[in-house]
Amino acid sequence: MTIFEELKRRGLLAQLTDEKEIEELINAGKATFYIGFDPTADSLHVGHFMALCLMKRLQEAGNKPIVLIGGGTAMIGDPSGKSDMRKMMTAETIQHNVECFKKQMSRFIDFGEDKAIIVNNADWLMNLNYINLLREVGVHFSVNRMLSHECYKQRMERGLTFLEFNYMIMQSYDFLELFQKYGCNMQFGGDDQWANMLGGTELIRRKLGKDAYAMTITLLLNSEGKKMGKTEKGAVWLDAEKTSPYEFFQYWRNVADADVIKCLKMLTFVPVEQIEEMEQHMEGAEFNKAKELLAYELAKLVHGKEEADKALESAKALFGGNGSDENMPTAEISADELTDGKIGLLTALVKAGLAPSISEARRLVQQGGITVDDVKISDPKAQIAPDGVIIRKGKKAFKKIIVK
Repeated sequence: MTIFEELKRRGLLAQLTDEKEIEELINAGKATFYIGFDPTADSLHVGHFMALCLMKRLQEAGNKPIVLIGGGTAMIGDPSGKSDMRKMMTAETIQHNVECFKKQMSRFIDFGEDKAIIVNNADWLMNLNYINLLREVGVHFSVNRMLSHECYKQRMERGLTFLEFNYMIMQSYDFLELFQKYGCNMQFGGDDQWANMLGGTELIRRKLGKDAYAMTITLLLNSEGKKMGKTEKGAVWLDAEKTSPYEFFQYWRNVADADVIKCLKMLTFVPVEQIEEMEQHMEGAEFNKAKELLAYELAKLVHGKEEADKALESAKALFGGNGSDENMPTAEISADELTDGKIGLLTALVKAGLAPSISEARRLVQQGGITVDDVKISDPKAQIAPDGVIIRKGKKAFKKIIVK
């Protein structure tokens, strides 16, 4: 099975401009491709996972990744899929985020011996002469055609700033710069980036002639992947300080039944034949086995085998009663807050971060959504001896309470 066939079987490819040429380049290991990441936070999150895994797969097949950090485009903001204008960031914040991205990406991509490179588009975008840009690049873009793209049409009713309107031109210029400087002949992006990516391909061919070789591919369901990274508490980060390895494991352990096979195919390096075999027998307990495999493989990829093993043991302790819970997320309660060794359940929920307020904690208890050491408690006046107990909210959120 070729790498191109594997990408298709895993459901990773959607739209392609030159499918035959792309297939030949990828299979021969001759693609120099880029994917862009705007540094809007100081950590990558699971919404970036699909792109990172794709880069790893292609690199292992001999192709060369270019990680483009959008230090320049982050100063503008991409209107695609957004209902409002992105919050402006300072140059210092952007640079800090860039450095954080570089560190995290090294877990996925081998940057040794010219196998991959990281570039920051601030290096060329920040020094552009506006008049020259209009003459050399702007002349190749039709305003009517830009406005026909869905990413702009959705924003026209609310108001689209001229600042954001320039994003497509900036992203297209990135591809031109990478093509000329590094021989980048391919770009990947989410399905919500299709219009911007086409702009880059067309700019190269119009400016450098029809023989200029540049192609685009989009990733199927990448915009869904971005949504997948959001929870009621916010994003699921790859940084262990923001989302612990155990919480990261549990996030994937609790994906919907309908998503587990899709996630295994797109995000893990489990052989696709093995996943397809599992897919034929997905019912009952098999869903839980598949989810545990998904969670373990992704935790191992992001945090390493040791942390993945710890998370698996803790999960078994919580759900199966035959593992260690020492790595479970904990919340500390001061001994001074106890009366005769006990504390009100509602207060404990708030202290543990499982409820934002006493009133919300009361609602959760009354609706039967709280268990203490696997015993459901529906009395909001209940007092508990908290040291060492596991309080669970629903199926996905829980904390082990430690009294200090």
